[in-house]
Amino acid sequence: MRRGRTLPWLAALLLGLMGLLVCGSDFQHHCYEDMVRALFAVQSECPYITRIYSIGRSVEGRHLYVLEFSDNPGIHEALEPEFKYVGNMHGNEVLGRELLIKLSQFMCEEYRAGNQRITRLIHDTRIHILPSMNPDGYETAAKQGPEFNGYLVGRGNAKEMDLNRNFPDLNALMYYYEKTNGRNHHLPLPDNWEQQVEPETMAVIKWMQNYNFILSANLHGGAVVANYPFDKSRDARIRGRTTYAATPDEKIFRKLARTYSYAHSWMHKGWNCGDFFDEGITNGASWYSLSKGMQDFNYLYTNCFEITLELSCDKFPSASALPREWLGNREALVSYLEQVHHGIKGMVYDENNNPIGNAEVSVAGVNHDVTSGVDGDYFRLLLPGTYTVTASAPGYVSSTSTVTVGPAEAIQFHFYLKTAPKLNLKVKPHNGKKNLSSPKSPLKLGPR
Repeated sequence: MRRGRTLPWLAALLLGLMGLLVCGSDFQHHCYEDMVRALFAVQSECPYITRIYSIGRSVEGRHLYVLEFSDNPGIHEALEPEFKYVGNMHGNEVLGRELLIKLSQFMCEEYRAGNQRITRLIHDTRIHILPSMNPDGYETAAKQGPEFNGYLVGRGNAKEMDLNRNFPDLNALMYYYEKTNGRNHHLPLPDNWEQQVEPETMAVIKWMQNYNFILSANLHGGAVVANYPFDKSRDARIRGRTTYAATPDEKIFRKLARTYSYAHSWMHKGWNCGDFFDEGITNGASWYSLSKGMQDFNYLYTNCFEITLELSCDKFPSASALPREWLGNREALVSYLEQVHHGIKGMVYDENNNPIGNAEVSVAGVNHDVTSGVDGDYFRLLLPGTYTVTASAPGYVSSTSTVTVGPAEAIQFHFYLKTAPKLNLKVKPHNGKKNLSSPKSPLKLGPR
């Protein structure tokens, strides 16, 4: 904890020591130990719908703790989408950290109170909350406190590396593939990527590899706007000029950003922090080009659609400002989470009803595919409309169907793929001999 009145601090401490949930009107800044205590207090208060796990450690050895909400914690249930919130990637941008701690407390409290909206979300979604991706940077920033915090002090990790410039640069590969009709999703990592990233970045990448996340948001500070991919421009940077870089899923990303902005108390008004963003949203590259960011990496490496939420003009607001910020963001945090339940979802089966993992699901007119998870379930975020959707997998005949998406919950549609017939590579003899020069001779099939 940093600054605040003595009595609320003592009350919160006593509640924490008793293993009870710190809730109600208590707002404070949480140092690492306080944050950990707060997360475990939530887990203690709601043990049947929560789980705490660590995805790794920071440079200075602090655990990167995640709090999971689910009706079956620790288990992926087929057709139940995975969602994540990540806060405090820049150590001195602290509002996201505090909002995610408060969101965790709020969800536990509301579930216990029988709130149907929150109960349904927890029963139908597997929610992962990482309040601090950069606990080391936070401790550096917090030593100065809200009043004296410098713009860059604590931004990076303990090695002063900016974690949002530390992911493998898959944009450059994607932009090259666009010119050659190459792969448009799940791009490969460089061979030596593990030597190029920080421990916190590596932990998050491995986290993405272990969970089939569908939707995500990364909480920052220093502006008030919902920022969507791509962050990196396709064109060389020209002084004084910004270049819009749209993804193939431009329309859905704009809708996701607007969902947060309009549910936020003032983001959608546009004028914030001396800047103006129409509807409170912006394309990242149109604002300024950024390389090796986490938002673009999610989209190009996984099934996950992520936006970056800039939530406060002040990177380290005082504790007295936290209640207003919570009320301004509470509905937006819940509304955005609900967006994971839109579009199409279903199973990809073979002809014997066995699930097929890693099958590709493509949508005509949208040059970006998603893949089914290890349990054979797939999730494709889409706006309302009618789409031609194809499922394919090596060794199977592709299946194509027309699916109509409504404005409410995701349409459930299953694919059944038949095993592809085996090619007969035998060559009929001609005059008792194999004619290897015949045009009908088998060709070697190489990678595309």
